[in-house]
Amino acid sequence: MNKPTVPKGTRDFSPIEMAKRNYIFNTIKEVYALYGFQQIETPAMETLQTLMGKYGEEGDKLLFKVLNSGDFMAKLSPEELAENNSLRLASKLCEKGLRYDLTVPFARYVVMHRDELQMPFKRYQIQPVWRADRPQKGRYREFYQCDADVVGSASLLNEVELMQIVDTVFSRFKIRVLIKINNRKILTGIADYIGAPDKITDITVAIDKLDKIGLEAVNAELEANGITPESIAKLQPILALSGTNEEKLATIARVIDTRALQSVSTFDAEVYEELQVDAESLMKEYEKRARDAGVTDIHIVIEMGNPKTLLARTIPDAEGVDLILVGATGLNAFERLLVGSSSEYILRHAKVDLLVVREREKTL
Repeated sequence: MNKPTVPKGTRDFSPIEMAKRNYIFNTIKEVYALYGFQQIETPAMETLQTLMGKYGEEGDKLLFKVLNSGDFMAKLSPEELAENNSLRLASKLCEKGLRYDLTVPFARYVVMHRDELQMPFKRYQIQPVWRADRPQKGRYREFYQCDADVVGSASLLNEVELMQIVDTVFSRFKIRVLIKINNRKILTGIADYIGAPDKITDITVAIDKLDKIGLEAVNAELEANGITPESIAKLQPILALSGTNEEKLATIARVIDTRALQSVSTFDAEVYEELQVDAESLMKEYEKRARDAGVTDIHIVIEMGNPKTLLARTIPDAEGVDLILVGATGLNAFERLLVGSSSEYILRHAKVDLLVVREREKTL
């Protein structure tokens, strides 16, 4: 007679363990509520149409798929059975799967209930998820996630609030933690920069393995996923990032676009001289255009440094400026993330009026 067991990667919880877990969950719920987050729940199962393609090829393989009820083999032809293609058969035999995380179900929830939600909508969700991963110490196939998200608002204050929530929760538990912050927009911008925006998922999955399998294996996986050698070569300085956060951001900024460099202290003398010559040449051209247009009172000032503070305060104060006119840079979303919008900074900090001029195809 076989001994009763639980499925591999799952576990039972005793009354003592449940008491401890409930204390943890109740504390988290109290903090979420303190910050105005509302609880929702979604079904354990989602349609495969909702789940598939959201986690990359590897994530799709880790989905627990649920067989259709009834005679699920009836829709299969002899040719399909003979083909022995497990992925194609799964699409015929299964229409549902256990949720892999709480983010995709929440996105589906927002789409279905958007007319009922008051934006911005602050939601939290504490429910189990399932992944057909290889079980090992500290990793199970069934485990809980505690998610908090804000939709309908682009304010960075939301990010601050989420960090406060994490800090408050662990402070209540009297556990010291280090909070690390990332931003998927950086990866999206990198994919755009190397000319592979449609490969963002493959790039993200490969980079995530860098510490585990090493640089050569990551490059091989990128190439196997259809990313060109030229794009992979452009990615190398970013994969080799080291140093402090500030040093890493400075490296990314230099790789992506030299306009992202904010301080001449990071330039060597040769670069400084080249920039000075280029700036003088450019200003002579602008002066000629202005005089051809009938402007005679022209005073040129060339300063090296952070354009935001120079244009917002330093130069206007020194020159008695009463109107600041800036042109849109045409930076992409990633560059704006690193550098920040100069126009927005000047608007917030200048003491005089600001006029922003842009070409039609450029956006701030």
